[in-house]
Amino acid sequence: MEWTLEVITVPVTDLDRAKEFYADRCGFKVDTDAQIAEGVRIIQLTPPGSRCSIALIQGMPPAPGQTDMAPGSLQGLQLCVVDIEAAHAELVQRGVDVGPVQHLGADGWAAGRGETWNAFMLFKDPDGNGWTVQEAPSPLSER
Repeated sequence: MEWTLEVITVPVTDLDRAKEFYADRCGFKVDTDAQIAEGVRIIQLTPPGSRCSIALIQGMPPAPGQTDMAPGSLQGLQLCVVDIEAAHAELVQRGVDVGPVQHLGADGWAAGRGETWNAFMLFKDPDGNGWTVQEAPSPLSER
């Protein structure tokens, strides 16, 4: 049996502002933007080439045994790209405040590229949810 991770809920304060950020600035595809019940709205967006989407949700109570996440509390979401310099340039051109390309080495974080799998850049959405972008040696379908 396959267990596929397909949707991650990202806690935000303003759905329209978050939709604009993820769609217009990050280039995610808007899969749906629907009011499913009075006061309940769901926006689902997918990064280019990804099989996993994000969901921005307003008005839905947490499932039994779960609690709401505070906007900005989700950290460590990770995207992979095969050309981190091109991805960095695209985010900058789209107006995303993205950090420099850096790598993690024996002395901690440093500017520039490292070994395979060791080039990263970081950015946050308007609420402070943190994203990491990592350079991969090839597309997922080829690994």
